[in-house]
Amino acid sequence: MGSSLLKRLARSFLRAALPRMSDVELTDFLYDAAKTRAESVPASRALRLLFELDSLLYQIQGTLSVAYDGGLHTKHRHTRYHDFFTLRIGSGERVLDIGCGLGALAYDIAAKSGAHVVGIDLNPENISIACAKHAHPNVVYRVADACEQAPIGPFDTIVLSNVLEHIENRPAFLRNLIKVTRPSRLLLRVPVFERDWRVPLKKELGLDYRLDPTHYTEYTLESFAVEMEESSVRITHQEVRWGEIWAEAVCDVQSIQD
Repeated sequence: MGSSLLKRLARSFLRAALPRMSDVELTDFLYDAAKTRAESVPASRALRLLFELDSLLYQIQGTLSVAYDGGLHTKHRHTRYHDFFTLRIGSGERVLDIGCGLGALAYDIAAKSGAHVVGIDLNPENISIACAKHAHPNVVYRVADACEQAPIGPFDTIVLSNVLEHIENRPAFLRNLIKVTRPSRLLLRVPVFERDWRVPLKKELGLDYRLDPTHYTEYTLESFAVEMEESSVRITHQEVRWGEIWAEAVCDVQSIQD
């Protein structure tokens, strides 16, 4: 019997059997299947299989977490990461939120800090949702690419929350951004490479270890410090929580202008 026929028969069986299983039975079945396969092949191959399965499950978990909270990922609520930004921005400040996504953070900054926020994002659909779900009198949403043309400043604060890792030439981007927007400071949030022992193991096995395939980098504390220095910004506060670096940095606008 050919392998393609076996695959078709197996899929037919699973389509018929899985809906009838309880959640406990399904969990046991999937665990036994993965364990049996892992024990029958070399450790490196078994690890690749399990890590690839884990990556697929992570994607499903992310999608369901958005649905579970009615359209916004539960990480906004569980990690309370908005607080890092809202507690550092004062009333009346002019803020540029780059990569604002669906606008949840921009809304909170305006509502809790009393700042005036311009939120920009590459994705027109994100901006449409932001305008519908997170409208606020002090927030303006725009479709824009900060790598091509950032809004003209001055701004008091630039927010880059999980944005830098999506940009290839980050020091050049930051220097140009500071030159155009002339901010006093940056508020940054980026993913950490050293968040889990499995990350370097995935890299060693030749697997994609990134949280998102569009990431150009995931930082170590050392690589983040080097990039900030190359970008002509000085870190004044830094902490690591939830596998991410959170930092406040001041900008030497004059040296970049010169």
